[in-house]
Amino acid sequence: MKIVVLVKEVPDTYGDRKLNLETGLADRAASESVLDEIGERALEVALSYADKNAGTEVVVLSVGPESASPTVRKGLAMGAASAVQVIDDSLLGADMGLTAQVIAAALARTGFDLVIAGNQSTDGSGGVVPAMVAELLDVPAATSLSSIDIGDGAVSGVRATEGATAQVSAELPALVSITEALPDARFPNFKGIMAAKKKPFETLSLEDLGIEAHDPRSSHSIVIGLSEKPPREAGVKIVDEGDAGEKLAEFLIQNRLA
Repeated sequence: MKIVVLVKEVPDTYGDRKLNLETGLADRAASESVLDEIGERALEVALSYADKNAGTEVVVLSVGPESASPTVRKGLAMGAASAVQVIDDSLLGADMGLTAQVIAAALARTGFDLVIAGNQSTDGSGGVVPAMVAELLDVPAATSLSSIDIGDGAVSGVRATEGATAQVSAELPALVSITEALPDARFPNFKGIMAAKKKPFETLSLEDLGIEAHDPRSSHSIVIGLSEKPPREAGVKIVDEGDAGEKLAEFLIQNRLA
């Protein structure tokens, strides 16, 4: 079985997050860049299956700038057999539609039995790319799974819904996305880090995939304006001098909160 795991380099969740006011894009230099945790969990699902099933090939696939290659290589150090990264300057600021189109084309070129992704990245948090990719590839999608079981020719799992859970399944080839309910990822060991340097790492351009980033026939979103969020002002402090209730009521009325 060939399992392709979608991974992404993102700004550290615990770091500063800022927008570049000139480009409207995230300022990725404002904090350290890391492999998205949900992508690591997706990779752990694939590697855990490979540990128990000989002949399983695990590939990590990513779309990002050349500077993200060392981060993507972490997936190889964790245990993936090979990596594929789409690198193209014209993808800077790509929206989710174009991103899904590129991922789908790369998957079609690479080949797969099962694609595993996180339910949403921690930077964009769109939560729709996995379903969009499945639609473009014309394969079934089982999204936002809190548990997963990969079987012979099929994949199944549990999806939590409001007030209930749903048991879903799909025949392979298929795409699934998982939530943070799945186990934490393993840490790369020294042997894995050294072995990663010799594993296949293919880089592709949009030309290789036959995609034009600025195709006028496509309708992709464009940022037309933005401004920096104003700094948070200090709140109103009410000291109880016997009239705190009145002051609170007056504050709520003035701010149309009552």
